[in-house]
Amino acid sequence: MNAIQEHAKEANAWPFAEARQLEKRLGGRLPARGDGAEYVLFETGYGPSGLPHIGTFGEVARTTMVRHAFEALTGMATRLIAFSDDMDGLRGVPDNVPNKEMLEQHLGKPLTSVPDPFGTHDSFGAHNNARLKSFLDEFGFDYEFKSATEAYQSGEFDATLLAMLENHERVRGVIMPTLGPERRKTYSPFMPVCPDTGRVLQATILETDADAGTVTYEGEGGEKIEVPVTGGHCKMQWKADWAMRWLALGVDYEMSGKDLIDSVRLSSKIARLLGGNPPAGFTYELFLDENGEKISKSRGNGLTMEEWLAYAPPESLTQFMYQKPTQAKRLYFDVIPRNVDDYLRHVAKYPEQDGQKRLENPAWHIHSGAPPREDAHLSYNILLNLAGVCNSEDKSVLWHFITRYRPDATPENAPTLDRLTEYAINYFRDFVKPEKTYRLPNEAERAALEDLDQTLADLPADAAAEDIQTQIYEVGKRHYGEDLKSWFKALYETLLGQSTGPRMGSFTALYGINETRALVGRVLGGEDLGAG
Repeated sequence: MNAIQEHAKEANAWPFAEARQLEKRLGGRLPARGDGAEYVLFETGYGPSGLPHIGTFGEVARTTMVRHAFEALTGMATRLIAFSDDMDGLRGVPDNVPNKEMLEQHLGKPLTSVPDPFGTHDSFGAHNNARLKSFLDEFGFDYEFKSATEAYQSGEFDATLLAMLENHERVRGVIMPTLGPERRKTYSPFMPVCPDTGRVLQATILETDADAGTVTYEGEGGEKIEVPVTGGHCKMQWKADWAMRWLALGVDYEMSGKDLIDSVRLSSKIARLLGGNPPAGFTYELFLDENGEKISKSRGNGLTMEEWLAYAPPESLTQFMYQKPTQAKRLYFDVIPRNVDDYLRHVAKYPEQDGQKRLENPAWHIHSGAPPREDAHLSYNILLNLAGVCNSEDKSVLWHFITRYRPDATPENAPTLDRLTEYAINYFRDFVKPEKTYRLPNEAERAALEDLDQTLADLPADAAAEDIQTQIYEVGKRHYGEDLKSWFKALYETLLGQSTGPRMGSFTALYGINETRALVGRVLGGEDLGAG
């Protein structure tokens, strides 16, 4: 057993807790596979009824974290399948797609049989699958894509479908207690695909024939229609379908959202009924939009991948996914700056850590055990405020101040910092600048600002950020006593036009003592910093 495996046995990070649970479930043995291969199978699911959204990415990112922790803990081989339920019937028209009237004509058809409203792929399902693969590839995930349509039609699921048919009434017995009286009369785990219309039907199943491998259902005209359950002629209802997939593929681990707790319970029961073992899993909380409502693929609320990546590096999004997965979190633009700075802080700490502490650092999980060593030099919030006081969206203007503060940093040797300046300018332009509201100081605040101006004048031009911060604290104590929160709030609102802000010592060292004094002087002179 190597050192990492030893530390992994005790690491408190949640992916390692999940990895230890999975190891216990497997009993330390690799599952036997029909093809003779030996590996542990992780799965994530995607319902391509709407465009892929950030929650889908989150599930793959978190599963990847558990997968890597498991490999580090056990040394076992693993695979990850990104499964698309693209044979599901189109139940409604998403709000965020074109050609809605065309889509309405194809309601009920498998998503891979619905024309692509964007006109770029063979079907709506193919379009959304391509979008899924595109952003998973962009993040460098190691996965294998699997389409439900291909799995059903190729016969990959046939053996398990026939086992479901043999246990038709027992499977119904699991689901029936969860249904209303009317639905119980017609429920079957099998949904025939109509030979004429191609629609996935929730039809009344009149007869089942396990020997023939068929079901007979009542057509729209009352006629009896017999179809095989194999070869893509039937699609399974959701909870039975999930259990069927677990058994057919041999899934060992799959996590899911809080809204699927009941589905996990029922699907697990069906899997055991068929003699299988449901996978280990993890329940994560749902993301919320700016109004505290659940984000939805069909509604398109919340952030998209493209929106987050316009304002922050991709690692910051993975940081958001890592942090507190069992806690509901707002997924909106205002969470971006903190997650960028949290990520930068964790990466900066990593080289100073060793052993178990490294395995508990989010950066280890974000980078699959190999975080970069580059120093970002400055925080995202500092850069946002620098853009604000410079009132500039020109990256070279920010670099003028950066190189004076950190002469060793250039866009060439500090690419992370260079990228951060671009992200910060975008975020400042779209979210900070429109919300800035400056105010003039009251008499007590004027006295404190005058004291600050004189205190800064007494400091050397190259004073360190910590020394400047100490002096700013001392000014605050002289005028506000222990209420330093009010002192810094006054600084932020009068100098920066916002109620919260950066560490003022670091900001002053970056912006320059003389420049900061000039800013204070403009405020004391009664100038409206928000004008123009």
